[in-house]
Amino acid sequence: MPSDTHRHDHAEDTQTSSGSCCGSAGSCGDIAPTKPAPAGGRSFQVSGLDCAEEVAILNKVVGPKIGGAEHLAFDVINGRMTILDSAKSLSDGEIAELVASTGMTAKPWDAENASVDQAAHLARQRLFTALSGGFWAAGFLWHIIETGMGGALGLFAGHGEAPMPLVEAGLFAVAILFGVWLVAPKAWSSARRLSPDMNLLMVVAVAGAIGLGEFFEAATVAFFFSLSLYLESWSVGRARNAVSALLDLAPPTARVLHDDGSEADVPASAVAINARFIVRGGDRIPLDGEVVDGAGAVDQAPITGESALVPKERGDEVYAGTINGEGTLTVRATKAASDTVLAKIIRMVGDAHARRAPVEQWVAKFARIYTPIVMALAIAIALLPPLIFGGAWDYWFYNALVLLVIACPCALVISTPVSIVAALTASARAGVLIKGGAYVEAPGKTTALAMDKTGTITMGEPEVAAVHPLGKASAQDLMTLAAGLEARSSHPLARAILARAEADGIKVSAAEDTRTVPGRGLEGRTDGRSIWLGSDRFAEEKGFGDAIPKDLRDRIEGAGSTLVAVGDDTGVTGILELRDRIRPDAKGIVAQLHAQGVKTIVMLTGDNERTARAVAAEVGIDEVRAELLPEDKVTAIEELVETHDMVAMIGDGVNDAPAMARAHYAIAMGAVGSDAAIETADIALMTDDLGKVPWLIGHSRRTMSIIHQNIGISLATKGVFVVATAFGLASMWGAIAADVGVSLLVVANALRLLNSQEAKAPPSGGEQVGPQMAKAALAHGH
Repeated sequence: MPSDTHRHDHAEDTQTSSGSCCGSAGSCGDIAPTKPAPAGGRSFQVSGLDCAEEVAILNKVVGPKIGGAEHLAFDVINGRMTILDSAKSLSDGEIAELVASTGMTAKPWDAENASVDQAAHLARQRLFTALSGGFWAAGFLWHIIETGMGGALGLFAGHGEAPMPLVEAGLFAVAILFGVWLVAPKAWSSARRLSPDMNLLMVVAVAGAIGLGEFFEAATVAFFFSLSLYLESWSVGRARNAVSALLDLAPPTARVLHDDGSEADVPASAVAINARFIVRGGDRIPLDGEVVDGAGAVDQAPITGESALVPKERGDEVYAGTINGEGTLTVRATKAASDTVLAKIIRMVGDAHARRAPVEQWVAKFARIYTPIVMALAIAIALLPPLIFGGAWDYWFYNALVLLVIACPCALVISTPVSIVAALTASARAGVLIKGGAYVEAPGKTTALAMDKTGTITMGEPEVAAVHPLGKASAQDLMTLAAGLEARSSHPLARAILARAEADGIKVSAAEDTRTVPGRGLEGRTDGRSIWLGSDRFAEEKGFGDAIPKDLRDRIEGAGSTLVAVGDDTGVTGILELRDRIRPDAKGIVAQLHAQGVKTIVMLTGDNERTARAVAAEVGIDEVRAELLPEDKVTAIEELVETHDMVAMIGDGVNDAPAMARAHYAIAMGAVGSDAAIETADIALMTDDLGKVPWLIGHSRRTMSIIHQNIGISLATKGVFVVATAFGLASMWGAIAADVGVSLLVVANALRLLNSQEAKAPPSGGEQVGPQMAKAALAHGH
C-alpha cells in the first residue's frame, strides 16, 4: 500500500473439495490432502469423478502405482485428475486402465472437450435415472390397477406382503437394473478391493431387499439413489456453470482496426498484443487494453463491482468483460485473451474450491466417524433383537438394510462444498475475489483489522497544498528539485508533486542516479550535486532536522497533512505540504465494522504520529501505530495475532506482503490490473473501495449460516430415521426418499447465495480511486 509519508515504503493443507459427495463407508474421511490441480503435470478428464468418494478411490488405486497419493491432484468441480511431475512415470494408457478398474473412465485432459464430456455424463445419468423412475412408476401403476388405491398404499405400509405378481415384479426389476447400472461397476470395484463404499452398500441394500422379496422397496432405493447421484452431479454442474458464466462476459470476437483503416471481426484469442480494436457504444470490451482514441464511460461492474460508470479517455485502461456505455473507443490490446484480468479471475475462482474451509474438513472428519458407527449399529440391529428377544430374522435384517440406506451422508457432505462454491462465485460477481474456501469462513470471525492510511482511509490522491521554501531558495527552486527526483516515479505523492510543477510551468529535468531509501525517501544528483527528498525523519538522519521550523512542522502535522522535506548536501531547501482527503464514507465504514463485531481497528502507517492520529480520530479508528518501517508492520501484526482470534491485514500485496503473511488472512485493495496484488493476498478487492470489507464480513456470515442450516437439517433427518429404525418404524423407501429430499433442500438453500440480492456488493462510496492509482503505487514499490 502506498506509504503515508513520502518514506517510500518507497520510501491448511489444501484438500480437494467437491460439489457433492455420496459418502462412503469411511472413505469420505480418508481423503488424503491434495493440492489444487496445477498447470504442471498431466491432467485427465475422469468420467464419474463426481464427489470426494471417488477421490478416495482414485487415491487408493492410482496413488500406489505412481509413488503415493501425494502425487495426485483433483479438481472435482471439473472432473479433472492431475498426475504431478513428481510422480513415477506411467503411460496415459496405464493410467486409463487403472481408472477403468474403479468403474470410472479417464482420458487426457482437453479443456475444449471437457464441458462436452461433463454434459454427456450428466445426460447419461439423467437418462438412466429417468428410465428407472419410469419403470418404477409403471410397476406402481400396475399395482394400483390390480389392487386399487388401498392395495397401493399397502406398498408403503411395510414389508412382508404376499409374493408380487410376475409382471409387477418384472417392471420393478427393470427399474432396479437401470437404477444400479451406473453404480454397479464402482460397487464391484469396491468389493474386489475389500474397501466398502456407499455404492457397494446401496447395491447390498438393494440385493438384500430383493432376497426378502421386497421388489418395490429395492426399486425405490435404486431409483432414488440414482436420482441422488444425478442431483449431486447437477449441483456440481450448477456451481461450475456459475463460474463458467464469467466466460460469457467477454465477447468471442474483437473488431480489429488494420493499418490501412479497414476493420474485421477476429476471434479475441487471435488478437495480437498491440493490435488496435474498435469498441462501439453498448458493446462489451473483448480484451484488456489502453484507450488510444475516443472517450466514453465504461461499466466496470462485471469485474470490479463498481456501481457508477467510469470515464475513459486516451491513456486509460479498460478491461475485458466490461461494457462501453457511450461513444466509440479505439483500444490497443495490452494482454492476450488468456492473460486478461477476467481470465485470471475465472481461473482463480475455478481453482479456489480446492482450498477447503475448516467446516468442510470438520464434515469429512465427522463422516469418518459417523459412517462406521452407523454400520456397526446396523449389524447390531440385524443380530441383537433376534438373538436376545427372539425377534424375526427377516424383519430385523430388513431394518438393518434400512439403516445402511440411512448411512449415506449425501445431504450432509454436499451441504458445505456447494455453499462454498456458490459463495466464491457470488463474491467474484461483486468484485471481491476470494481465493479459496478456507477464506470464506475467516472474515466472519474477524476480531481485529489492520490497514494502512493512504489509499485506504484516505482517497490516495494527494495534492501539494503549500510550498514552503527556506533560506535563500525560491518556490521554483524547491519544486524543480522535488520534481526532478520524482520525474521517473508513479507514486501518488510523486504524481502530486509533478502535477504541481506542471501547473507552475516548471520544466522538469529528471535527476541522475536516483535511488529509493526504504522507509525514508529518495536520493539523486543534479548539476553535479547530491539532492534528496523524504520525511522529516530522513532530514534528521542527514543532520538537518533542526532546519525545519518547529511551528511549521506542528502546523502541517496538526492539520493531518504530510510533510515532505527537500534538500541537498548543504541543508534543507524547503518543505512541501501534501494533503490527502479522507474518504467521505470512511467514518461510516469504520462504524459499520465495529457494529459487526470487529473489536480493534488499527492504522499501520509510515506517516508521522500527529498526522496519523488526526486522521484516525476523525474516522473513529481504535489504535494508531505510526512512523513504521515495513518490518515494524510485521511486528505490529504479530502482536495483534497474539491477542486476537482472527486478524486481517489490508495491504497492496507487494510492500506489505510480509505483514500480510503474518495475519490470519490478507486483503489486497485495488487489485484490478495488478498481478502482484491478486497473487499475494487471500482476498482481493477489485477496486480501492473499503466499503466492500463490511460486505465481505456479512457475506461470510451469510455463507456460514446457510452451511450450518444445511448441516443441522441433514443431521436431524439422519437422527430421526436412526431412532425410527431402532424401533422398526422406518422403511427403505422412506429413508432414501428423505435423504434425496434433504439433498434437494440443502442444494437449493446453498444456491441461494448465487441468486440473493444480498450477494451484491454495496455501491462504492465517495469517489472511485482508479486502477491506475493502484498500479502506480505498485510500480513505486509500495
